[in-house]
Amino acid sequence: MLSIQQVDTGSKADARRFVEFPFQHYKGCQQWVPPLLVDAYSFLDRSKHPFYEHSEADFFVAVRDGQVVGRLAALENKPYNAYHAKKQAQFYFFESIDDQAVANALFGRAFDWARERGLTQIVGPKGFGPLDGYGIQVEGFEHRQMMSMMNYNYAYYPRLVEALGFRKEVDFVSCYAHRDHFRFPERVHSIAQRVVQRGTLQVKRFANKRELRAWGPRIGKAYNQAFVNNWEYYPLSQREIDFVIQNILVVADPRLIKVITHGEDIVGFLFAFPDVSAALQRAQGRLLPFGIFDLLLELRRTKWVSVNGIGILPEFQGRGGNALMYSEMEKTLWDFQFQEGDLTQVAETAWEMRRDLENLGGKPYKNHRVYIRDL
Repeated sequence: MLSIQQVDTGSKADARRFVEFPFQHYKGCQQWVPPLLVDAYSFLDRSKHPFYEHSEADFFVAVRDGQVVGRLAALENKPYNAYHAKKQAQFYFFESIDDQAVANALFGRAFDWARERGLTQIVGPKGFGPLDGYGIQVEGFEHRQMMSMMNYNYAYYPRLVEALGFRKEVDFVSCYAHRDHFRFPERVHSIAQRVVQRGTLQVKRFANKRELRAWGPRIGKAYNQAFVNNWEYYPLSQREIDFVIQNILVVADPRLIKVITHGEDIVGFLFAFPDVSAALQRAQGRLLPFGIFDLLLELRRTKWVSVNGIGILPEFQGRGGNALMYSEMEKTLWDFQFQEGDLTQVAETAWEMRRDLENLGGKPYKNHRVYIRDL
């Protein structure tokens, strides 16, 4: 018999069932990268996660014959709805065995949850903040997930949600780049050099994590200004900005984080991260006692880098800002030990950047689809 049970987030046993189901579900899957357990549990911590200061979320598991066979989270992001004048619920953390009845039961509970709050649509996968990967993977299943910056799922997942009446809302495409083929024209670097020489814009680089942490509030302010036209945007609170920066610092190499300044103001930024997926797979969610050392070694030996977060204020895009941003991107990709890069989850609505990346040798190789359904 199949039942849907709401997770009591104050119960360790309940939280464990929800968090650890993917570890069983993807056991032996070479493409799946497990999250750190401390991070996975943080989403259920209502007293510490900043999302709960303004919004709501509940968690559900599908149980058959005493075994968890699926899970789902239902969210209402109130600042997002207020900013975009929408009445949307979100779903996230969807996992299921290949059984339409399980998916139907999980989403049926989420639909009821949303209707109880007067919401008229449900969209997802869409998580708790800007670092949570978007969408259900619909292409590129043979490629390994890029850490926890995107989702991975089995190929049958799109079929399960589409059978429930979900339709496409937006695609997030990730591009593959190789240092031998992904190069910007010399003209781009010349423009960037002239911009810096004129003093209009400057590039701020970071020597260590302490310096990066000190700039966190200013980076958050720039994010809140740069992405106002993006599909997924909503204004982050200061606590959310602090939370994001703290999570970034876990795997950040400060040399790969750069901001573009105009006077005292940050007007653009570039976030890149060494790919430590292999170490995360070996750790299986646990950094102690030895996982932390393996992760630190992987930071030095990985040949992959992820560019996940790039933007410049609209008013500087036609003043050499784009050229400077792209010039710094190439330096970030190839001035270190990296051979291959993942340009992670560029929304199809960012059509100009998508076009630029593909024209310069980036090859689309993964696609994650956000779905929407009217209630």
